[in-house]
Amino acid sequence: MTTVTTVGVVGLGIMGSAIAGHLLDAGYDVTGTDVSPEAVKALAARGGRPAADLATLARESTVVITSLPSAEAARQVCAELATALGTGRDPVVVDTSTLSLAVKQECRSLLAAAGVELLDCPISGTGAQAKVRDLVVLGSGDEAAFETARPALEAFARSVRHLGPFGDGTRMKLVANLLVSIHNASTAEAFALGVAAGLDPAVLYETVRDGAGGSVIFDKRGPLMVERSYRPATAKVSMFIKDVTLVRELAQSVGISTPVLDATLPLYERAADTGWADADAAALLEVLEEKR
Repeated sequence: MTTVTTVGVVGLGIMGSAIAGHLLDAGYDVTGTDVSPEAVKALAARGGRPAADLATLARESTVVITSLPSAEAARQVCAELATALGTGRDPVVVDTSTLSLAVKQECRSLLAAAGVELLDCPISGTGAQAKVRDLVVLGSGDEAAFETARPALEAFARSVRHLGPFGDGTRMKLVANLLVSIHNASTAEAFALGVAAGLDPAVLYETVRDGAGGSVIFDKRGPLMVERSYRPATAKVSMFIKDVTLVRELAQSVGISTPVLDATLPLYERAADTGWADADAAALLEVLEEKR
C-alpha cells in the first residue's frame, strides 16, 4: 500500500481481533474498540490504536468494520454511529456479524437516516481460519461502497465476493451455516462411532479426510476431537445455537423444512447445558458419547 488508510474495527473478539491483525500486517492504520479492556490492550500490543470512543473511531476512519456478537450490540453500535456521523465525509460501514435479516435492515435504516452506507458482509470461516486469512467475505449492498471497502476486506480474507443487493450476504451466510452446523454434528457422530468401535481417533481422522467422507469442517474440527481440546474455541457452541436459530427463521420465512438441521439443535443445547457453551463446537463429541 502506498497510502495508509485508517480502518476502524468495532468488536475485537475472535474474528475482530484477527481482522485487525491482518489489517495491521497489510499496513493499515487500525483503531479499535471493544467492551473488553483486555481485547483493547491486545490490539494496542499488536500495534493498533485504542479508540477514545466510538464517535472518534468513526470520524477518523475511511472504513469501519463491525464484528458484533448480538442483535442488541449491533443496534447500539449502529445508533451511536448514526449519531456521530452525517458530515458528508463519512466512512463506509461494513457489518461482518451474523445476525437476522430484520436486524441488518434495522441497522441499515439507522445509518441511512444519517446518510451513511451500511454493507452486509458476513464472513464464512472459523476463528482458526481467520488467524491464517482463510476467510470468505459474503458481501452485499451498494456496489460502489463495496468497492471502496474491498482493499481492506482483501487484507484479511482470501476471497471477497459481492453477491448482490443488501441482505444477500446474510442469506448466503445462513445457507452456509446450515451446512457447517450439520457438519459439526456429523463429524462428532463419526468420531463417537469410530472410537466406540475401537478405532484410533488419529488414524480415523487421517483416513476419513483422505476419502469421500471428508469436509472442511472435518479437517478443522477433527484434530480438536482427536486431542479432546475444545478451549479456546474457534467457534463456540453458544454461537451455533444462535446461528441455527437464525437459519431456521429464514427457512420458515420461505417455507422450507430443515429436518437434518433440526435434529442437531438438541445436541448443541445439551452441550451448552452441560458446561460446553463457551467451548468449541467439537465438544459435541462429548455429548454424543454421553448418550451411549
